[in-house]
Amino acid sequence: MAHVADTVENAIATPDKEQPYGALGLKPDEYAKIREILGRRPTSGELAMYSVMWSEHCSYKSSKIYLRQFGKKVSPKMKEHLMVGMGENAGVVDIGEGWAVTFKVESHNHPSYIEPFQGAATGVGGIVRDIISMGARPVAVMDQLRFGAVENPDTARVVHGVVGGISFYGNCLGLPNIGGETYFDAVYQGNPLVNALAVGVLRHEDLHLANASGVGNKVVLFGARTGGDGIGGASILASDSFDKTGPTKRPAVQVGDPFAEKVLIECCLELYKNELVEGIQDLGAAGISCATSELASNGDGGMFVELDNVLLRDPTLTAEEILMSESQERMMAVVKPEKLDAFMAVVNKWDVETSVLGEVTDTGRLVIHHGGEEIVNVDPRTVAIDGPVYERPVAYPSWIDELNTKTAAVLPRATDGAGLKEQFLELVASPNLADKSLITDQYDYYVMGNTALAFPDDAGMIRVDEESGLGFSIATDANGRYCQLDPYEGARLALAEAFRNVAVSGATPMAVTDCLNFGSPEDPEVMWQFSRAVEGLADACLEMEIPVTGGNVSFYNQTGSNAIHPTPVVGVLGVIDDVARRIPSAWQDEGQHIYLLGVTREELDGSAWANTIHQHLGGRPPQVDLGREMELASLLRGASLESLLGSAHDLSDGGLAQALAESVVRFGVGARVWLDDIIDRDGVDATNALFSESTGRVIVSVPREDDVKFQGLCDARKYPVLRIGVTTGVGSDATLEVQGQFTVSVTEIRERSAATLPKYFG
Repeated sequence: MAHVADTVENAIATPDKEQPYGALGLKPDEYAKIREILGRRPTSGELAMYSVMWSEHCSYKSSKIYLRQFGKKVSPKMKEHLMVGMGENAGVVDIGEGWAVTFKVESHNHPSYIEPFQGAATGVGGIVRDIISMGARPVAVMDQLRFGAVENPDTARVVHGVVGGISFYGNCLGLPNIGGETYFDAVYQGNPLVNALAVGVLRHEDLHLANASGVGNKVVLFGARTGGDGIGGASILASDSFDKTGPTKRPAVQVGDPFAEKVLIECCLELYKNELVEGIQDLGAAGISCATSELASNGDGGMFVELDNVLLRDPTLTAEEILMSESQERMMAVVKPEKLDAFMAVVNKWDVETSVLGEVTDTGRLVIHHGGEEIVNVDPRTVAIDGPVYERPVAYPSWIDELNTKTAAVLPRATDGAGLKEQFLELVASPNLADKSLITDQYDYYVMGNTALAFPDDAGMIRVDEESGLGFSIATDANGRYCQLDPYEGARLALAEAFRNVAVSGATPMAVTDCLNFGSPEDPEVMWQFSRAVEGLADACLEMEIPVTGGNVSFYNQTGSNAIHPTPVVGVLGVIDDVARRIPSAWQDEGQHIYLLGVTREELDGSAWANTIHQHLGGRPPQVDLGREMELASLLRGASLESLLGSAHDLSDGGLAQALAESVVRFGVGARVWLDDIIDRDGVDATNALFSESTGRVIVSVPREDDVKFQGLCDARKYPVLRIGVTTGVGSDATLEVQGQFTVSVTEIRERSAATLPKYFG
């Protein structure tokens, strides 16, 4: 016998029927609120919709009050190039010449722990559909990954699955993966972070927004059929923490088909080109529940949908399951009746299955029928926009003052060159600083033929226009150790580092997206971390006059009482007028002068040196002067415009030591450097000269003939600069010589760095 859906008529007639709201993630007061809004009990279909749309993942109910700062802390300059800000599927930035770029980063953390391959693959697929829904062609992806301890056996399961899923989906779509991060720390053991970023390009006139306007316009679902995979998946899964024995909720993780998505991309672009769509929305978390309620809320406010018209992979699905399914590769469009035949001609050409579900109305209600009966009748705003808003309890962490007193200043230092060399090689080979090509070589960097920079450069860069060379650069950064010590400063440091990484590529930073990964919002100490991190990022963006265009919050990254380190991933997008001016991260020629821009301070707290050499975390993170960071970016752009730089590489994790190691290994060109001038000018010891993580610092290589010009540029801008070395021999005899301390062959650095990940992951 077929399942009979719970109707509105039945809900009115049976007000006392018990409903499983708790199993769907709703709290008793939330269920009571839904009854109050409707003036009756919800039908099971309505309950399904409210449960997914009011989940933490979809509604941002614990974070809304803090995220509003991004919209309030703005200056006129921050709005200059912003075409679409927060609240849409992705932010859109005007980059000139009639071109715009849309970009966003989102989390797929919990699904990627349970089912690493599909969790990560569908994370890529979902963020790419956000980009398509803005009217853009996707042109690149990036990923920000954090795994548990390398030696833990379960880490290999997650790493292989996640990296396999990302490479499979992205490579099949034909999208270059141009950058990202991979970190290992036991704190992420039960809660790995899989954040995926996508970027798309569009002409200004091709911009599309998600709304359902125009009474009588048709609501059309197209793409893959709706199945039982991912029912309540990301939306409910990401809205609760795991208990100590593993996931408490195991909804099916969505299953991705990148070839179906590739066809969907081309189909959407042709629909846009022929102006056949009035509004469009991808179906991600919360599926049809999300798409219908959000489109209706952002349009004229009314919609009628016939659920029987949804094409199913599984005919046994109930109405509630159809509403909650998060099956991938689906889009919902609003189409004028007179354009429906032309719309159908395009989708049929691409062999994309399509069904007309209903139409836009002026009732202000979202009405859904199933089997000829009314199973949903709600104000769509109460589902999609006016959900719960919590001011959760906030408490200053009981442990943080003690942590801040445990400074790295008391840790033993190397007393001679042999000791420094040993620590240098240990750092270079540590999992977080070692060569990541075992992972990144699984991604295609150059497909589409427009990649100007990619792994292991500090930023990825894509050419947008072949004729002019116009392009964009993008970098993402976060340091969970810094944020554990001070979430306000940690968030500012993440922005500064991503900003600097874009600047060293020769581009001008313009806009921000973020993915804020935290523990349970029901823990007052986690909410304090979150509130401070958001405040820090909002204040820093205002100071640097760079807008936040959108992003994602991921809570409940916690197992039992063990939360991850606060990890706000910050992505910065920059623009370059000609990608031919790009600056690589490593020198390629011998005989160039090496300069250090910026000042080195005694700042080893939270550093890779303290963490790797001494297994220590404590003290205060490095200080950041955002005004100085902006001056540095301006200086680098000036040097790029005059073609003065052979390379530029920011100093962050691992300090000068790691930057030098990466610079000599990349093209096999050695270097001779001296620390004496840093030690004398900045009053630090050799350990800090090599391993301090002071901000606002970059090493550049300058051809000898441009030496005077470059120094003049630095002097004119009053930016601290020291010549600290020269690039030397190429080939098998190449060495890195730190004068008066140690010499190590480039081959040994490369071999040590390259051996680490294969040792653990084969």
